[in-house]
Amino acid sequence: MSDVTRVYLITGFLGSGKTTLLNRIINRFPKDKKLTLLVNEFGEVGVDGTLVEGEDIDMMEISKGSIFCVCVKTDFIKGLYELNSKVQPDVMLIESTGVANPSDLKKDLKLPIFNDRFHFVEQFCVIDAAHFLDAYGVYASIEKQIATSTVFIMNKIDTASRETIEETKNVIRQFHPDPFFYDTTYADIPLADFFDLAELDLPDSEVPEPKKAKVSVLSEEALDQFIDDLLDSPDLEITPPDTLMSVTYSWNGDDLEQVSAMAEALPPAVVRAKGFVEEKGDMYLFSYVMGDWTVEKTDVPRDRIKNKNIVVFIGPPESMEGIEAASKTGDWTGKGVFQPYSPS
Repeated sequence: MSDVTRVYLITGFLGSGKTTLLNRIINRFPKDKKLTLLVNEFGEVGVDGTLVEGEDIDMMEISKGSIFCVCVKTDFIKGLYELNSKVQPDVMLIESTGVANPSDLKKDLKLPIFNDRFHFVEQFCVIDAAHFLDAYGVYASIEKQIATSTVFIMNKIDTASRETIEETKNVIRQFHPDPFFYDTTYADIPLADFFDLAELDLPDSEVPEPKKAKVSVLSEEALDQFIDDLLDSPDLEITPPDTLMSVTYSWNGDDLEQVSAMAEALPPAVVRAKGFVEEKGDMYLFSYVMGDWTVEKTDVPRDRIKNKNIVVFIGPPESMEGIEAASKTGDWTGKGVFQPYSPS
């Protein structure tokens, strides 16, 4: 069991391919290292966690907002505390929600209750080459993700022109004079390079010296009080996420043409939708990203799919009415709207 957990953050806007990258890393991860995942989703119903492969991997899911926002800050810190006191992995991969501002992560990892356990190593930003320019300038979280990342994975390059890819890279160069790019499809990067960059075997000089004293275990009440005091601190700086909402619909139909009709009728402002739908005993993954969508048969084991025929749609508040109108194209039932951050 390692004295230090090395932390790597995978960020990128909604639908860029973060979960695909995560699965590639899991499948090639060294067997002699203990890996833990923290998967963060924006909507009330989690889908990405179901898509993560690897049965022997410790995984924690946090939904209903960004882990870097006050809306779920409590869950995030409690999750890290549990990992620190019980799991103590060698490596932790964090897949943040696509609207997260990751600038507060390093501060969170250095909170005194973690006893210098966590060592932040690398932040990867997955870029959707086809849709980046449409979203950049509209959603502030994208700029924050670029500014704080060091490695950029240009994903889905088969769906974008050379001119679009180069223009996207030029935007990123405004924040970094010499950024490191991987051009790829399906997040298929040279994983040996990933582990070199991540420096799984860091030189001793780069690893913080963990405190040798036994970590004291806080009671639930003491941990709650610590978090309350943290959130009440005048020094706490939390940037609110982009003003987006999610709405969940259940599908009661038996013909995938209804799912296609719903996708075609969605308003242009919808940025993301995802969910598992069933037709004639077969399970399909519906995935929608800024006007482009697919419905493909999935090989995810049925017993892992907790939310069958449930689809989460994400967009700005003004898109909610259009999503409701689109639902009239088939047998859809609204299950509720969720907005993790409401400006006062």
